[in-house]
Amino acid sequence: MFRRRKRHSVPGLDTTSTSDISFMLLIFFLVTTSMDSTKGLGRQLPPIDPEEQQELLDVDREKIMTLHLMAGGKLSIEDKPAQIDDTLRKQLRHFIIATGKSHIIELQIDRDADYDSYFRLQNQIVRAYRELRDAAAQKKYKKTFANLNEEQKEEITALLPQRIQETAM
Repeated sequence: MFRRRKRHSVPGLDTTSTSDISFMLLIFFLVTTSMDSTKGLGRQLPPIDPEEQQELLDVDREKIMTLHLMAGGKLSIEDKPAQIDDTLRKQLRHFIIATGKSHIIELQIDRDADYDSYFRLQNQIVRAYRELRDAAAQKKYKKTFANLNEEQKEEITALLPQRIQETAM
């Protein structure tokens, strides 16, 4: 008389390929996404050798250009206010040419100075050296510095060495 109703079960979803698809999407996004690496310095610091004695050198004050980067991105060159722009790069180039191989660019960086200003300052210094080296390479080899072989690059680098001293204040 009473009939028992037959229960219908809900069919399940087949999820065996879900992990494969998600893994494929992950690989796709990792391969196609570009990583921005615009900030950074192309410098290699010398290794610290605790046994090596440091010599004190007597340096002519005329051959030192002091750049002081303060908090808020303010820059002073020899205690005179300056801007981190193309004018700074021109001053650096003029100073390096005028003083020759024995020049020193002294960077005094306040601990409160922001990284953006520090990177802009470093970029101007690197650009000044690159422009001088390119000009020297063009004059001597009729090529840009980047297109020289290793021996030629070493020769130009010896003519225009990067002599930078940094101190944190």
